[in-house]
Amino acid sequence: MLKKENIKGIIFDYGGTLDTNGVHWSEVIWEMYQKEQIAVTREQFRESYVYAERELARQPLIRPEHTFMDVLRTKIDIETLYLMEHEMWHVGELTRRTCTEHVTLRCYQRAVEVLNVSREVLKAIAAQYPIVLVSNFYGNIHTVLQDFRLEYFQDVIESSVVGVRKPDPAIFRLGVEALRLRPEETVVVGDSFTKDIVPAHQIGCQTIWLCGQGWESDEREEWSVKREESDVSLPSQILTDISELPEYVLK
Repeated sequence: MLKKENIKGIIFDYGGTLDTNGVHWSEVIWEMYQKEQIAVTREQFRESYVYAERELARQPLIRPEHTFMDVLRTKIDIETLYLMEHEMWHVGELTRRTCTEHVTLRCYQRAVEVLNVSREVLKAIAAQYPIVLVSNFYGNIHTVLQDFRLEYFQDVIESSVVGVRKPDPAIFRLGVEALRLRPEETVVVGDSFTKDIVPAHQIGCQTIWLCGQGWESDEREEWSVKREESDVSLPSQILTDISELPEYVLK
């Protein structure tokens, strides 16, 4: 049970929380593939998605000055090229590039729509609490926050900068330290049960799970979420829409 009276500061996740309202980015991109009638199976898309995520982690393809549009375009370009080169998607290069751009624009517009709501939530909460961002990102989160006018954070802890990635609880300890609070005075808000809620709980923070549409449960992938009966007792609060957050934390 969330103890509002104990809250003195809040830590937010970014991707999947503020920009998609709890929907895993794989689900957003897959939806846009379908809207563009890209003729691949869900399993083939999944393979390309995993490959693209690993390539972005392995290679410095994203630079600090890159916007979120740049991130999406790079990610989706890697996916569609993989699908074409592995003969899962039988199209020419011009069609591939056109579809890549259309999917990128659709995904970006979805993020803008959600962030318009998230911005108002952050504004209201930042008026009462210090807030910090803790994110697994590519080294350009400051550019993304500036681009979307989300400059409400007292500090930003970005995995590629600090050298620690979720689900390591150490990255949330850095967030708590940035707030200059104790863990029990801090609430962590995130969409990933395994990457946000579990590690934050381990260091003693209260947690709010923004439980939206996740990737299919699969223990083989690090971002899998298993929504078993035992899971729901761990978060201090479960929400399904970020617009509900002020009701639970503002005094």
